[in-house]
Amino acid sequence: MMTEFVEVDVRPTLRAGGEPFGEIMAAVNALTPGQGLRLYATFKPTPLLHVLGSKGFTHDAKEIDGGDWEVLLTPADLVVETAAPKGAACDEPWPSPVRNLDNRDLDPPEPMVRILAGLETMQPGDVLSALLCREPVFLFPQLAKRGHTWRGGFEPDGTTYKVLVRVGRPEAS
Repeated sequence: MMTEFVEVDVRPTLRAGGEPFGEIMAAVNALTPGQGLRLYATFKPTPLLHVLGSKGFTHDAKEIDGGDWEVLLTPADLVVETAAPKGAACDEPWPSPVRNLDNRDLDPPEPMVRILAGLETMQPGDVLSALLCREPVFLFPQLAKRGHTWRGGFEPDGTTYKVLVRVGRPEAS
């Protein structure tokens, strides 16, 4: 299936000191079946990629002329036979979690600290489950840096974010 991309260029908004999040989300919400978003920005919008990832979008980001970025955002149901982005979870079945953490009553950075500490005591391939009161956007780069994969999203209640983290294999030095 071919994806049709709707273009959104937020570079003028960013250069004028504006905040383009509302403009981007309006475009995402207006997408029809079979459409993705081609976003142009003055920097790699990493936090946005995590937000849209939790909403079922995959991304392909590349730096273009002058340090600007082009990001293709594709609804996951349109992605066919593509590799999972580094750090993101693939579609293979995962084992049940061996550790469960409820971090909903903790203030940042304590949830991230507890998750990372818990992962240190687990074996490669083990899965940790954590409940949080918000999407852990600062956790994701730390997981990628350590070679772990994750899956996550908001529960049906709309206030609880559940993340599953699979412990990666240690790198050979």
